[in-house]
Amino acid sequence: MRALILSLALTLLVMQYRLWLADSGIRATWQLRDAVIATTYENEQKAARNTALEAEVDDLKQGVAAVEERARSELGMIGPSETFYLITEPTRTHSAAAQ
Repeated sequence: MRALILSLALTLLVMQYRLWLADSGIRATWQLRDAVIATTYENEQKAARNTALEAEVDDLKQGVAAVEERARSELGMIGPSETFYLITEPTRTHSAAAQ
């Protein structure tokens, strides 16, 4: 009887060790859960970015307005019926600085 109790206690200790301290135990489960949460968050961000890019592609396919806006903002182009105005700040000359 004493040997049975001793072997059961030893088995319980081994199982507790494997549960809490082994590489495939509770800690590994927690680490995997954290990795799943981080990956889910990253996937949500990428899905939102993909949705925005899809909308931009659809806009570029549908009309000329988006293409014209990009040409103006990124390439500095103007339309044939538009007039370009360049407004600059006045530069300080050496004589104006002395006054």
